[in-house]
Amino acid sequence: MVSGLCHARTSCLTAGKDDEPAMEYAPVKENKNGYVLEMDDDHAGESFSWNLLLVCGDPGAAETYFGGFDKSSVSPISCPDNLAFDPGGNLWVSTDGNALESNDGLFAVALEGPARGLTKQFLTVPAGAETCGPVVTERRVLVNVQHPGEDEEATVESTTSHWPDGGNSLARPSTVVVWKDDYGAIGH
Repeated sequence: MVSGLCHARTSCLTAGKDDEPAMEYAPVKENKNGYVLEMDDDHAGESFSWNLLLVCGDPGAAETYFGGFDKSSVSPISCPDNLAFDPGGNLWVSTDGNALESNDGLFAVALEGPARGLTKQFLTVPAGAETCGPVVTERRVLVNVQHPGEDEEATVESTTSHWPDGGNSLARPSTVVVWKDDYGAIGH
């Protein structure tokens, strides 16, 4: 049973850190894609156990891991940031700062049965934006799109995004609500 999850990533090295060997809890040195740890707590605060659920990155890379699921069938995921669960017990992971040089997004991860570790991208946000604060109900998904078009070269006169209004508008953060055309269940 999943009691909690945490995530971590390191995009830069600190003094002496590059001398440390890969560890069981951090199997990839200089991990720029992040990972998700699964923790089981005794709820009394005296002990817990943990397990690697995801070692994020390009599924074609040898060091990635997707809960034991066949890596040829998963979506690439990088830089997990926020986590949520749906009513069916699936994990949803939003990303921030994609190290795979693609847009950030929201990913569904199966936690039970033969599909455990199956990671599929549900949505993508505009270039330079972060996906955050996911809320997943049985029939709707809500996410926040933060700082769309963020780029060191961008200016008010020369933006890299016009989200959400398009045209020549300035980019603005937004909250997005997604549902199926038939208003069917999501994540089952």
